[in-house]
Amino acid sequence: MTGQPVDGVAVKAFPVVRSEARLLVPALMFIALVVAAVASLGTPLITSVATSFHVSLGSAQWTLTVALLSGAVATPVLGRLGAGPHRRATILATLAVVVAGSVLTVLPLPFAWLLAGRAAQGVGLGLTALMMGVARDHLPEERSAAVIALISVVSIIGAGVGYPLAALLAELGGVRAAYGLGLVVTAAALLTAWRSMPEAPEGRSAHVDVAGAVVLAAALLLVLFLAGERNLWSRHLAVAAGLAVVAVVLLCVWAVIELRSTTPLVDVRAVRHPAVAGANLAMFVGGIGMYLLLTLITRYAQTPHGAGYGFGLTTFVAGLVLIPFSVLGFVAGKLTPRVRTRIADTLLLAGSAVVVGGGFALFAAARSDLAELFAAMGVLGFGVGGFSAAMPGVILAVTPKSETSSAMSFNYVVRSVGYSLGSAIGGLILAAGTGPGHLFPDDSAYTTAALVGIGAMAITTLTSLALARRRSSETNP
Repeated sequence: MTGQPVDGVAVKAFPVVRSEARLLVPALMFIALVVAAVASLGTPLITSVATSFHVSLGSAQWTLTVALLSGAVATPVLGRLGAGPHRRATILATLAVVVAGSVLTVLPLPFAWLLAGRAAQGVGLGLTALMMGVARDHLPEERSAAVIALISVVSIIGAGVGYPLAALLAELGGVRAAYGLGLVVTAAALLTAWRSMPEAPEGRSAHVDVAGAVVLAAALLLVLFLAGERNLWSRHLAVAAGLAVVAVVLLCVWAVIELRSTTPLVDVRAVRHPAVAGANLAMFVGGIGMYLLLTLITRYAQTPHGAGYGFGLTTFVAGLVLIPFSVLGFVAGKLTPRVRTRIADTLLLAGSAVVVGGGFALFAAARSDLAELFAAMGVLGFGVGGFSAAMPGVILAVTPKSETSSAMSFNYVVRSVGYSLGSAIGGLILAAGTGPGHLFPDDSAYTTAALVGIGAMAITTLTSLALARRRSSETNP
């Protein structure tokens, strides 16, 4: 199709745009998948890291925690930078940091350098919201909504893709080989971004609230530390409770700083909008439940038969249990944009929360056969996929285009904290269900944890239904 003449010369407009869109959409998906998969590499490698570097399992756990922490801090910072005129440069610079971190994880350096590399890799988690901002700015509205939903889903199922691959490489070539996978795919993501990322629309400006970023980093460090240090809660409850209070105070101070700043890291006033606040509450509680079930199933699958239950799977085979999670999560992500033309996003959130609750119920009632674990993981994946695909629509419906990256960045911080707490709560419940002198918890502890998860998803469902009721009253006064 030929566009309007410019200086007497006809310009081909739409074919160029369509061609760019065909390249842009796969690039956005690939980058979101890579940063999620690379950040999750710490999960299956904790035991291998402890053995290879001669450190405790608690220390090795920080290869995952530090990535989540750096990602949670980087997400709102990058979201603010991505709202400005230098979004392409921000994306490329961030991926360069991730590649540099991947190099550190591969080189034969001491454990401290591995942690530094994992922290640099975690920074990439902040790019997911930027990918959504690019899609919303450079794709037609209907197309961008579907792509944003898929980006949200891909950022979740990336863990399911990276887990079995990393576990297999660790078994075949050691921990360095597994991290080598991260180096290869992050380098490919950097090249992809360089070839395909467009410049941000003109007229944008962005400033980073440094004070807010520092306070947020301190608060999130405490939150993730408390989520990961299960022994602290069981042995030094008063200390843990005191640190939790400090974390809450820091978050309150951060909120005050953001409200007073002329260039806030996150627009807290926009976050206070009932639709946005409700969606973030649903994401927080739902994230706790979703990651709790993921933790329960993978841990149950690897428990040796000697415990009286479990399947004694290797790390790699246990990673294969995540395949139904990834496949059905992607299927739900593809279906959601079609369904949302008939059903409101808020109702889709509620329905997806019910599906995840069904996964908990299935796990609680039937887990004596490996096929039942696969089924529960598939149900979880379908629910998480639908939930993740519907969430952006709820938030972006009341968010200006220029604030897309910032608004979704805050949602991803909430999600990260929810996931961390879900993992910690699962660990605490199972620890409480472990008898004196026993290495593994009683089978009933898994049932208890599943019931807690059902409660979390019930709260998520009710929150989503309240959002749906409010939106219905606003559209039909």
